[in-house]
Amino acid sequence: MDPVDEQTIRRSMRNCSVKDRARMTVPDLSAVDWDSREYLGWRDTKAPLRAYLVRVRPEGVVGIAVRAPELPVRRTAQCSLCHSVHRANVALFTARLAGAAGRNDNSVGTYVCADLACSDHVRASLPPTRDLPDPAPLVSERQVDLGLRVDRFVDRVLAG
Repeated sequence: MDPVDEQTIRRSMRNCSVKDRARMTVPDLSAVDWDSREYLGWRDTKAPLRAYLVRVRPEGVVGIAVRAPELPVRRTAQCSLCHSVHRANVALFTARLAGAAGRNDNSVGTYVCADLACSDHVRASLPPTRDLPDPAPLVSERQVDLGLRVDRFVDRVLAG
C-alpha cells in the first residue's frame, strides 16, 4: 500500500459526515509499515466502537467508517476479509452506506478480525510441508485475495 497522510485519510472518508471526519482519531502514520498493508485499519482510541478502513485503489484513496459491536463474538469465527479463524477475536463490523441510503440509516456488515490486523494474519509464516515446500506463493495469493475482499466490502458501502 502506498503511504497516505492524515489529511488524505480524512478527505477519503465516504460514509460519514464532515463532523465525524474532524473528530476521528488517526493513528500514528509514521509507525505504519506501508509495504505490508493491503489496507489501513484501526479502532478509534477515543471511541472504541468506531473503526476505519482505508484502501488505496486505482481511483484514489477510499476510506469508510465502520462500527464495532459492544461485545465480541464468543465462538470460533472466520474473518470475511483475511479468512483467518479466531476464537473470540472476530467481530461483526457494520458500515453506514454512502449517500442517501446511509442518511436513511441503511448499512451493511461483515465479520472482520477485531484488531483489524488482517494484513498481518495473511502474512503469518506458514511452515513448509511435504505438499507445500515453499509457502511464499500461497502467502502472496492470500495478500491479493485480501485486497480483493476489502475492495468488495468497500464497493458494497459505496454502492449505497
